[in-house]
Amino acid sequence: TTTIDKSFITPTNAFSSSFLPSRQPIIPTQHHHTSTSSTTTLHMGLQIKIRIVGRKNGGEKWLDQSYSTYETRLKPTNLEVTTHWHKNDDDLLKNIQADTSKNHKVILLDPLGKMCTSEVFSDNMYDWLEVGGSRLTFCIGGAEGLPKELRDGTKKSDLLSLSSLTFTHQFARILLMEQIYRASEIRRGSGYHK
Repeated sequence: TTTIDKSFITPTNAFSSSFLPSRQPIIPTQHHHTSTSSTTTLHMGLQIKIRIVGRKNGGEKWLDQSYSTYETRLKPTNLEVTTHWHKNDDDLLKNIQADTSKNHKVILLDPLGKMCTSEVFSDNMYDWLEVGGSRLTFCIGGAEGLPKELRDGTKKSDLLSLSSLTFTHQFARILLMEQIYRASEIRRGSGYHK
């Protein structure tokens, strides 16, 4: 029987293994059984948050259905994507600051950001996840865009534009989700991206 020193492998000092294709940290989860022993299972997961100001769908079911399509497609992957809705810019700023304080990588979707191909987005997304310790936050502003304080305090390289067209924040979320899924398929080498 092999014994693992559980004090070494913790979420605070999780390590990255370069031999893993997506370079994700290894974080253990303890499972307790009815016997006196316990086992440790290593879970590898990449977490992406979409932080967005505004209402969830404005009463339009197709928005949720579209998002759910990509959420379902991502289930077999090691990517977990969650959306966090914020009532106003102050709430968004507070939560972005919390993510930043935990060293999560934060990318702002903004018309002034750089546009890129899906292949470049895929490479960038996995690089951002590595920089952020397997945690990445995308931020979508509300009807008025991103708060000035947030945009002004961000490096130009951390601004991303999905298009030169204007979209509602709910629709931008669906486009982003599709690109996250596409990025995972590009990394996997599937036929989804042609």
